[in-house]
Amino acid sequence: MEAWLTFLSADEPEMIEMLIDFYPQFQTYYREIYELCRNMEKVMGMFSKELLELDKNTVQYMIDEMQNEIDTQKGKINEQEGKISEQEGKLSEQERLISEQKGKLSEQEQMIADLRVQIEQMQKGILPHPSGENA
Repeated sequence: MEAWLTFLSADEPEMIEMLIDFYPQFQTYYREIYELCRNMEKVMGMFSKELLELDKNTVQYMIDEMQNEIDTQKGKINEQEGKISEQEGKLSEQERLISEQKGKLSEQEQMIADLRVQIEQMQKGILPHPSGENA
């Protein structure tokens, strides 16, 4: 385990020589890495592939985040639309009640006007008094 940690982290030539002396199989790994690093086109190709994959993942993550935000906003919009519908229902009911009360008020105003006419007619003696007495 320590040999692998040294292999992965050591960059001093003395440490690398010491590791290869104790564990000769690491010499093959160092050669492969050395050859890989000498071929810059291949190294750049590897990085390009990794960066492309990273870009794809980043784009997908951003899309997912935006979709979550859109879904959240749609939920809020639906909730607000529900509240608006409820308020519209209450408003319609209040308008109906107001209209009904206006109708009753108009009827009462007409009754008052009719009663005033009757009172005036009784005072002028045109109509008999409801009790049967003459005014």
